[in-house]
Parts: sequence; structure tokens; C-alpha cells
Amino acid sequence: MERVQDPGIRDWNFPRGIASVALMVGYAGEHGVPATRMLAGTRLTEAMLRDPDAQIDAYIELAVVRNLVRELADRPAFGIEVGRRYRITTFGIFGFACVSSPTLGEAIGFALRYLELSFTFCLPVAEWRSGEFVAWVHDESIPTDVRQFLVERDVGAMHQVLSDLLGKPLPLARAEFRSAEPAYVDMLTDAFGVHPRFGRAQNLFSFDPAMLEQPLPQANEHTWAMCLAQCRDLVDRRRARTGIAAEVRELLVPGGAKGFTAPAGIDTVASNLNMSTRTLRRRLDIAGTSYRALLDEVRRALAEEMLTATPLSVSDVAIRLGYAEASTFIFAFRRWTGATPAAYRRARVPRR
Repeated sequence: MERVQDPGIRDWNFPRGIASVALMVGYAGEHGVPATRMLAGTRLTEAMLRDPDAQIDAYIELAVVRNLVRELADRPAFGIEVGRRYRITTFGIFGFACVSSPTLGEAIGFALRYLELSFTFCLPVAEWRSGEFVAWVHDESIPTDVRQFLVERDVGAMHQVLSDLLGKPLPLARAEFRSAEPAYVDMLTDAFGVHPRFGRAQNLFSFDPAMLEQPLPQANEHTWAMCLAQCRDLVDRRRARTGIAAEVRELLVPGGAKGFTAPAGIDTVASNLNMSTRTLRRRLDIAGTSYRALLDEVRRALAEEMLTATPLSVSDVAIRLGYAEASTFIFAFRRWTGATPAAYRRARVPRR
């Protein structure tokens, strides 16, 4: 039966660990490029590359990619060379979750759901077909000056990791790229085990779907469950403390700390972030949330504080939260907590 699985993210602009940058800096160093030139314009230091907990914005890694492409532009197939250096251990707990999965198909499904724990810029979409498994590799949102390198790097990394999971090279049925055929096509053929085709409508690679059912050599149900829980926790913590959602939440919350004034509207928030309202909506959508969802979070927290820490009436609380009518606030509060504001207050504020 045919089915398609999209990644759990909509764009490459997600926070990521430092391991990918460290890997590229190491590769460049082997070819005579010092770390200072690779880190130019990023505010990163060599010491930061050794911090396993360091987290950076995607644009920081993109700046390092641009430095690498500029320094080694004349080296053939270096995108594939870099991609094949991404191994299971490069990805930390995300990689261990994949390697302990029951089958290759389960590992791919997990990787797509938690893709923001990877370092990819290309977004893969998996399609299970009769007689063929196809990975469509989307590069449309990648800047053109680094697109070919990142497509080769990410496809090379995907193929390498899938091979590592199996414990043997993954035989591809076909590989296709949107770019023109390069002079080093033979090197790509050696890497993938199949002669790629170029100038195609989409980037993709495919293989026999029977491979998806193969048990992985290091599968372990207990380890897999533990890694899944840690990955969920890591994603939640990253989303909570970084990115556009955290910036918006920070701008919404202070209003309540100064006399419980209503949170700012989306136009004001966008202006404070030096972007258009449309751009803000798009970036929040990419982050998997919305202004409305974040506003609800802030309003609920402020409402609970006002109801338990002040003598304000329900109507006054509604006005301070920006509601035109108390009934609208009461409906929203019941949706958040399952109780009316009055019932919530009675249950938490002792009678005097």
C-alpha cells in the first residue's frame, strides 16, 4: 500500500547542536583551512566546538557552510566527502534512537518525526510504493550559492547513516538530482553504487522496500524506548528556550508583569522583532506554533495569577487580558482549565 510521510518540520531554520559545525571545521582543517577562517562571521570559537551541549541557530551553521564552500570550491565532490563523515555518533541521542530501532523502516519513521534533532538543510519526504521506497529530498528553500553542496552533503549523510544502521552499504536503485551533471560524476557513482541522473525535476534516491523490514543489528526495545523519551524531552526543551516562539513569548509576558496590562497584538510584536506580520506568522508556523497559541499560553498564566493573587473581578481580569467581553474570557478559561474563573478562584483562594 502506498503512503507518504512528511518530516516533522517545515523548514531548515531550527536550532541545532554544534557537532555538524565541528565536523566541517575538522574536514576543512585537514585540507589546510584554519578554524579561524571557517568560523569567520559566526561569533563561534574553537572552544565552543568542544561543548556537546552547545546549541546554535541554523543561520550560524549556514555561515560556516558558506565559508567552507568559499575555501574549497575547487575540490571535486567535497559535498559527498563531508556528508559521508556524518555517522550515527554524530547525532547523539537522536542517532542512538535510530540505531536501536527494531527495523530500518521504524528508524526512518522516527527520524522524520524528530528531524529537528538532525543537522539537515534538505527536507526529506518518504514515500512507500509498491516495489520501491523513495526519499524525495527538497532543496527549494536553500540559498542557491550553497544549494549543490548541501544537497550532496545531506544526501550523502542520509545514505551513510542508513548504511550504518544496516551494518552494510545500502544498495540504491536510483539517484536523481536537479542540478546539472558535474565533472566528478564518477565519484558520486562510487559513493552511491549507482550512476546518478541529473537535470531531473526532483532530488531523490530509492531502494528496495524489502530493506525496510530488515531487523537492525543493534535493535534493543528497552534502549529504543528510553531514547525516544529523551528525544521528546530534548525537542520540548529546545522549543521552549530557543527560536522565534521564545522571542514572541518573551514580548508577550512582560506586559503582565507591569500592572497586568493586556499582551501586545501581533502587529506590535512583529514590529518589535523588526519583521512584517506576515513573516512572523510564517516563522511561527515553521516552528510548529502560532501567535494565537502563544497568546493563549500567556493569557492563561496571567489569568491564573490575577485570579489567585489579586482581588480583581472576573470582568476586570478579562479587560486586562484584552477581551472585549467577560463572557469570551470565561469561555476561553473554561477551555484552558475545565473550570470557570470563579470556580477556579474559589478552589484556590481560602476564604477570609
